[in-house]
Amino acid sequence: MTERIKITVVGSGYVGMSLSVLLAQRNDVIVLDIDAAKVDKINNKQSTISDIEIESFLAKKSLSLVATLDKKEAYEGASFIIVATPTDYDTDTNRFDTSSVDAVVSDALRLNQSALVVIKSTIPVGHTKLLQEKYKTERVIFSPEFLREGQALKDNLSPSRIIIGGYCEASKEFGRLLGQGAVREGIETLFIPSTEAEAIKLFANTYLAMRVSFFNELDSYSFANKLDTKSIINGVCLDDRIGAGYNNPSFGYGGYCLPKDTKQLLANYKQVPQILIEAIVSSNTTRKDFIANEVIKMKPEVVGFYRLVMKEGSDNFRSSAIQGVMKRIKAKGIKVVVHEPSFGEGEFFGSKLLNDVSEFIFQADLIVANRVSDELRHVQHKIFTRDIFGEN
Repeated sequence: MTERIKITVVGSGYVGMSLSVLLAQRNDVIVLDIDAAKVDKINNKQSTISDIEIESFLAKKSLSLVATLDKKEAYEGASFIIVATPTDYDTDTNRFDTSSVDAVVSDALRLNQSALVVIKSTIPVGHTKLLQEKYKTERVIFSPEFLREGQALKDNLSPSRIIIGGYCEASKEFGRLLGQGAVREGIETLFIPSTEAEAIKLFANTYLAMRVSFFNELDSYSFANKLDTKSIINGVCLDDRIGAGYNNPSFGYGGYCLPKDTKQLLANYKQVPQILIEAIVSSNTTRKDFIANEVIKMKPEVVGFYRLVMKEGSDNFRSSAIQGVMKRIKAKGIKVVVHEPSFGEGEFFGSKLLNDVSEFIFQADLIVANRVSDELRHVQHKIFTRDIFGEN
């Protein structure tokens, strides 16, 4: 029988929770978090995030997974320590706030003398190298994740690729563990320097943001000129070099990664000439301006915003484009009501939350929806959306 490896995962958001469940199939995983409520949830086989696959695994699979608030308990005896804490973009410094990552790396190296510390949080290009130099160690590496909200475990079970920012034996073992937990076979695994791995993460997400922006601007042109967006997109995407994925117009890109990763990549350019990266960042603002102006033109008295989250199956509304549209409309003095079931009743930045969807529909003259749900199909005449294909 193969000896089980102790793996510590610090942070229980999308990255941490999905990795913990993936690795707990064959290893002993302990999650370290500062939130007692999240620790209790994990210990009671409940997910800290909205993800159907994670919830199913916790309920049905035999997993060696526990959570703790105790650093010593978490770090002691671990062979791998995965850093999955949040790194929000700081507009004042024009870079990620890496303080949580830096603190975890410091604690991990101090409390465990042999574990490989794997950073999964998104960080600026070159940050891992700075940490390696600061602590005079090669026990810190970077390995990017490529996850969709609401499908984080699914993407870890069938990853497009595994990228490991290191060449040592422990790095190779970590790559093996990720592949071992997956269901997809023949996953291409790249072992490269951590700096290049950091760059891959930022460039990959910026490319996706560029694709979102392209189809959004195509839609803006079509809408302004009363053309059929769907026909144009279908014709464009029949070219094999373009393809049909990631082409459904929206109010803009949002969520955990794309807004902050595009801004960080732009900041990383510094003195390097560029036009495209800056345009991708600017395009998202332009799209929200366009959507808001089209809504304002309709002169509604009460605008209902249907869901604050970006995607079906997600509970994340951080940096969602629909909030940007909402702010612009409220700035014009138009009354706003919001339907977001995950919040319940109350207020969201001064706007009334209506948990009852029927009451929400009744009160709103116009319903703004980034993605249209079946519960709105009977009031199509009230809906403003750019959801052309009815998918995320």
